[in-house]
Amino acid sequence: MRMTIGQLSEATGVPASAIRFWERHGLLPAPERQGGQRRYPPEAAQRIVVLRKCQQAGLTLAEIGEFQEDQATRQAMIRAKIAEVEQRMIDLDHAHQLLVHALQCGEEDIVTCPKFREQMAAWEAPSG
Repeated sequence: MRMTIGQLSEATGVPASAIRFWERHGLLPAPERQGGQRRYPPEAAQRIVVLRKCQQAGLTLAEIGEFQEDQATRQAMIRAKIAEVEQRMIDLDHAHQLLVHALQCGEEDIVTCPKFREQMAAWEAPSG
């Protein structure tokens, strides 16, 4: 059974404006129309869930478009995104270490703390 844009919006929790935006940018296939109204197949809801997950994973609209391309294009984009995510994980780990240390540090200015300075130097040293 096909859904109106309102029904699809309600089923997915995604505003109708976002659904129309994704259609305009080719991220969702254009739906059939009945009496001028968009009518979506049930699988449109599944595609929207995937689009949302891609956004939550930090993919841009362009990357989401590439995610839907042929396998070679998709794999190249995914490899680049994995490298980006891994770097963000390292950066977040450093931020976490800094904050935990700052909570426990007795120095007035954390930048002058020898232990913190040592850790900063280790982060900046090339790994390998």
